[in-house]
Amino acid sequence: MHIAPYIERLHLSPEFNAFQKEHTTSYLVAGFFVLDYENNKHVHQLDYYIPKEHKVAAFTLDNGIHMQLLPLMKADVPEQLEHRTHLDLFALKGIAEEEMKNRMISESIKKNILILQTIKGKKVWTLNSVLSGMGILKATIDDETGTVLKMEKTSIMDYVKKMPGTALNQAIKHADTKTGQAHPLTHKAQMQQELKRLDELEKKIEEEKVHLIQELKKEKK
Repeated sequence: MHIAPYIERLHLSPEFNAFQKEHTTSYLVAGFFVLDYENNKHVHQLDYYIPKEHKVAAFTLDNGIHMQLLPLMKADVPEQLEHRTHLDLFALKGIAEEEMKNRMISESIKKNILILQTIKGKKVWTLNSVLSGMGILKATIDDETGTVLKMEKTSIMDYVKKMPGTALNQAIKHADTKTGQAHPLTHKAQMQQELKRLDELEKKIEEEKVHLIQELKKEKK
């Protein structure tokens, strides 16, 4: 499905009408989606920029309409996002997996975290995918052409090491003082906890979204 039906649903809601009356100059800047293909649990979010406050109103459309105000980390003004898109939300999985085959990546995508925004006049999708193995796939796709502009695969271990206060860091602190290695049973338990943490990643989508948007802006400059 394209994002237009989600926008239409939001615009028909009393929550958005009340928001628009108060913030008449606001405009759409991003779409944020979590697609969990295994559990069939998805998150759909639309972000509207408020120029006077330099904040973003994030509307989630699952289980009702809910809004959260988020501050922008930098002074840059986000570009407006058009309502029409060429690529379907679920088509992005196939595009990414086709490119994975070209790069000899045999794993399948279990979950996609997608961000759609306009960068220098071009609509771009940013994908962070949880793979069937111990990997995270990062990719950017041009909405108009469906071209994969960038793709790289990293391990879950590389990903969780960047997350402060994770169970993995605790395991490292409790590594065997003689060998400097974590005990095997402890390591296995920590890995299971980290996999569970990834399965619940949508609960922390706001922090990850802001980070990904800022990283994409850096790459485009």
